[in-house]
Amino acid sequence: MSPSSTDALRSGVDALGARLVECCVADFSSNARGKTVSRDDFLALGGCRLASVVLGLALTGENPPGVYGYILPNSFEDVDLIADPATLVAQLGRPRAATVLCEPHGHLRAEISGIEYDANALSPRGALRRVLARLGQAGYTAMAAPELEFYLFNRRPGGRPGDLMAAVGTPGSPAQEMGCEADSVERAGYFAPYFDALFDACERMRIPVTGYAHESAISQFEVNFLPGEPLAQADAVFRFKRVARQVAARHGFIASFIAKPFLDQPGAGMHWHFSLQHKGDGRNAFLEPDSDRDGPRLRQFVAGLQRHAPAATAIFAPYDNSYDRIRRTDSSPTAATWGVDDRTVAFRIPQSSPKNRRVENRLPGGDASPYLTVAATLGLGLAGMEHAWEPHDGGAALPATLGQALGELQADAVLRDVLGGVMVDFFCAVKRTEGELRNAAPDPRQDWDLVHLPEQA
Repeated sequence: MSPSSTDALRSGVDALGARLVECCVADFSSNARGKTVSRDDFLALGGCRLASVVLGLALTGENPPGVYGYILPNSFEDVDLIADPATLVAQLGRPRAATVLCEPHGHLRAEISGIEYDANALSPRGALRRVLARLGQAGYTAMAAPELEFYLFNRRPGGRPGDLMAAVGTPGSPAQEMGCEADSVERAGYFAPYFDALFDACERMRIPVTGYAHESAISQFEVNFLPGEPLAQADAVFRFKRVARQVAARHGFIASFIAKPFLDQPGAGMHWHFSLQHKGDGRNAFLEPDSDRDGPRLRQFVAGLQRHAPAATAIFAPYDNSYDRIRRTDSSPTAATWGVDDRTVAFRIPQSSPKNRRVENRLPGGDASPYLTVAATLGLGLAGMEHAWEPHDGGAALPATLGQALGELQADAVLRDVLGGVMVDFFCAVKRTEGELRNAAPDPRQDWDLVHLPEQA
């Protein structure tokens, strides 16, 4: 870590009056893993040390057999979690504790396969940073704006763990949503204390949310974010999911980003809007050089996404439950289609002013990793521009299962280049293990999806 970063961490910790610092690293589920250390230990290391085994855990804590010795070392040796000073903020509800986002670093060698690499090759956040560096080398910067859908519900009293029902705004209240009340400000008003507390927490943690509304499924809401630099936006979504869950628990219900909790209702999406700018003058790169008409890069960016959507679906839909959302056509795309101002397609070009010309990726579910989602989208868009690909009418059908999608991802040379081969193999091994654990349950949807994903997706 550079002296300037060390100084920035020290001044940030002292400004917060923190005696404890929580070092967080993102896994594929968007859960925060890591540890809390003293101020002095944190500053001495610029973060902390963490056993490499943690990087390869499945959602429910198991060790995937295809990981240890083949990708991660069997010795479970430590890696360094290096903190990003720009992400240091106060912890929610803890005045003398801070939290910071970290990335793993350190040499690793898998004993059986013999591969050697730096631990950052396994970091979803690191993968996004590398894609942004490639974008910069090509002469572009990017802006991103996410829209995130999620549910508020409770587990049914006296029911099985997977029995879910719409939350009530105040514990014990008789008022409960019995059918979808889309865009109802009255129903949303019952949850005003929750959203007030949530937006207060977001303000303290520098999460740039702008508003919320009741969405088109029972007890489903959408939160919008200001546009911003892609890494900061992925950080914001990663942190928002955790804060939304924590604040909801304090209000007596669950905030969940599971893709499809109710088969008869629309699923939860994580829609991302992207624009590119020329580094020199900041002009929108999707326009013609000398006019406000759409230029070839807009179509080429879409073509990169369209051509590799079957493989990228494993990133955008990372659980078996995610495919309940994709297979059913209620408000979610089922093929790699594109169009102008069409909310039924996977890749939409919204109506906008020339300055704000952008592409919306509507494929990702609320359960996707924001880091890998943004990395894959920008990386594939850049590939489309570099190869001058053209989009086509219609679009390939998306994989119907996670297993199919993982096969497409592992064989896709472009995404292996975008994310890194070690990252792709690591992701696929973890996800296959989760699929095996899920499918071993008596009723996989009821006994695994609706038990584990509501609080962890």
